[in-house]
Amino acid sequence: MPENTLRVDFNRPAPVGSELEYVTQAIQGGHLSGDGPFTKKCHAILEQGLGVKKVLLTTSCTHALEMMAILLHIQPGDEVIIPDFTFVSTVNAFVLRGATPVFVDVRPDTLNLDESKLEALITPKTKAIVPVHYAGVGCEMDTILEIANRHGVAVVEDNAHGLFGKYKGKFLGTFGALASQSFHETKNFSSGEGGALLINTEDYLERAEIIREKGTNRSRFFRGQVDKYTWVDFGSSYLPSDILAAYLYGQLEQRERIQSHRKSLWQTYDMALKDWAQKNGVQLPTIPEHTEQAYHMYYLLLPTLDLRQKFIMYLRERGIYSVFHYLPLHLSDMGQAYGGKPGDCPVTERVSDQLVRLPFHNVLTSADQEMVIEAILEFPFK
Repeated sequence: MPENTLRVDFNRPAPVGSELEYVTQAIQGGHLSGDGPFTKKCHAILEQGLGVKKVLLTTSCTHALEMMAILLHIQPGDEVIIPDFTFVSTVNAFVLRGATPVFVDVRPDTLNLDESKLEALITPKTKAIVPVHYAGVGCEMDTILEIANRHGVAVVEDNAHGLFGKYKGKFLGTFGALASQSFHETKNFSSGEGGALLINTEDYLERAEIIREKGTNRSRFFRGQVDKYTWVDFGSSYLPSDILAAYLYGQLEQRERIQSHRKSLWQTYDMALKDWAQKNGVQLPTIPEHTEQAYHMYYLLLPTLDLRQKFIMYLRERGIYSVFHYLPLHLSDMGQAYGGKPGDCPVTERVSDQLVRLPFHNVLTSADQEMVIEAILEFPFK
């Protein structure tokens, strides 16, 4: 690799507002465990901003997904339909409860769950459908919900990428009975590790608190609704420290600034690369007109796996760090144990080989982005 003093990171988590001040306040305030003052402030921002009935911060999006599986009473023998092109947490949460995953291929344009293939996969054992809003672009929720409602199947959203994105004017994460959010360091808003459960159906409110509090009715005790608390249900310790919530609150306070910056980055990539992509057979992200994306990432689909690998190495040699994304779940060791085989999800198999994500984060500068674009435009396809 040639010596290069310049470096453009794929991701760089960084404070953008009062995060460090709030962390200090949390420490000095003496409430470091879960559901402290900053946790409540995060809950309020998200509940009011999204218009959801209840938000509960969790230690990760994975844990929010696990809570969803418990709330749905997932049992051995149940089937859960999940897009093949997603992170392993989406499927693990339901497999842990004994469910059989049923993988559905994704659309070739948005890389979201292909709703045209959904109904054929529903059986009497289907308990839930889990749309994943890839790159913060909304799935076709009208069709998904219509199919699910007709068959009496629950819809719960994995909205790890999509906070503040919209589908037909409505916020992602507010369509299903439940939704999960991620505040991992790679997301638009971060606490390093963290997540949230969005509850859109009143039936789940009280039980969700119990599950999150190790299966106890501790929250009711603190509200004075019972004179002591005890073990009443399944559960685990899903509450994040208030230190993490303090950092997250600092990020959420700056949500308009963060989203404005990310929108500018996304649009700059898209405008600069449009002609280059058309000339070289590269697919850029597709954003349907009826969606408002969350500006979570910018990706390219190179024509072949070989070109994708050469492209990543070419950028790396210039100090620019880009990465690929998910591998097909049905072809993983676990996926094959559930019956997955080559050809089951051909779009996922193709885009997994082609996709590369460009540097995209809250403190990416115009100069850094210009360096990335210049390098891409000079990439030798032959």
